[in-house]
Amino acid sequence: MYAIVDIETTGGGGAARITEIAVFRHDGNQIVDFFHSLVNPGIYIPPFITRLTGIDNAMVQDSPTFYDIQDSVRALTKDAWFVAHNAKFDYGFIKREFGAMEEYYQRDTLCTVQLSRKIFPGYKSYSLGNLCESLEILVENRHRAHGDAAATVKLFELLLQNDQQKLIPKDLYVSV
Repeated sequence: MYAIVDIETTGGGGAARITEIAVFRHDGNQIVDFFHSLVNPGIYIPPFITRLTGIDNAMVQDSPTFYDIQDSVRALTKDAWFVAHNAKFDYGFIKREFGAMEEYYQRDTLCTVQLSRKIFPGYKSYSLGNLCESLEILVENRHRAHGDAAATVKLFELLLQNDQQKLIPKDLYVSV
């Protein structure tokens, strides 16, 4: 199982929080479950983030907090590889949110940036937008969790299909 995740945040710093999350649970062949939500970060969303994502303070005002959605996130990522484009970023935020609730959150990660560099060498850029353009993957709602996660699912499926080197583990307990 693979949990393909994308989040939007209030920024990249240590005090930043999640404003949106999308998780697609994938069995290696198809999507088997899905979760998406705006998230009330409990802090101010800066204007530059609103310009990038379209998510503003009013949009998240009545949204659930991470605490409110933790069960869905935990369930969809349990016993699955945590897959994201720049996995360290997304995983770090989610791990920190669980840590704030005094819960140790541990998942094995796969980064589609790193995998793409090995499986599709030679591209000028491995940003999600540029990679999707190069591979002709349609991205709807760029810089929104649902749109970027859906594009990452399509990218991950191409990575699985073209993984001649067997870089993508099929067993949760095999390390990369």
